[in-house]
Amino acid sequence: MVDAAVQRTNMVESQVLPSDVTDLRIVRAMRRVARERFVPGHLAGLAYMDEPIQIAGAKSGARWLLAPRVEAKLLQLADIGPADHVLIVGGATGYSAALLAEVARSVVALESDEALIELSRQNLAGLANVTVVAGPLKAGWPTKAPYDAIVVEGSVSTVPEELFDQLKDGGRLVAIVNAEGIGKATIWRRFGRSIDSRVAFDASGPELPGFGKVPSFVL
Repeated sequence: MVDAAVQRTNMVESQVLPSDVTDLRIVRAMRRVARERFVPGHLAGLAYMDEPIQIAGAKSGARWLLAPRVEAKLLQLADIGPADHVLIVGGATGYSAALLAEVARSVVALESDEALIELSRQNLAGLANVTVVAGPLKAGWPTKAPYDAIVVEGSVSTVPEELFDQLKDGGRLVAIVNAEGIGKATIWRRFGRSIDSRVAFDASGPELPGFGKVPSFVL
């Protein structure tokens, strides 16, 4: 049986570092946080593979952890500093919140699935700078806004205006945008009343339920 600590080291060395992840705070966090604790027990042996892992079924829409290299690059893209206040949209079992607990001043992990909320609270117990909250993902969490950064944990077709409204001036939002089957990691920045966007790199990730394209009616 392969030791999880060895798998974690191999993940960083073979997936994260070769993918231009140069933020050493994120690298250190990924070396320390036990990813196997954040997946279903029967999948613990697959926790460090270079693919997304399904962590919840189809009852409320299938839910996944992003592949490690995609997770690392997306967090780096958000350019999160040690004084930053961060919102995670789609906190799931708490893996990304556990990583950002070592990078940011404070983290709000928003989740809508009741079973995942309970798991994330168990997994993140003891982290004083992380708060797990329950609510619709598309609405964000205005109670603790504004945020220096918002990280959307999954791919989307569109980003709701409610999330942009919760950014500070100069704040960043990162997400994987699906356009005709092609995923692009994108960063938006708020400047006063304006929002600018930039595509940063190609990326793939499972769709976050509720963020798909709204069907249009054709007469």
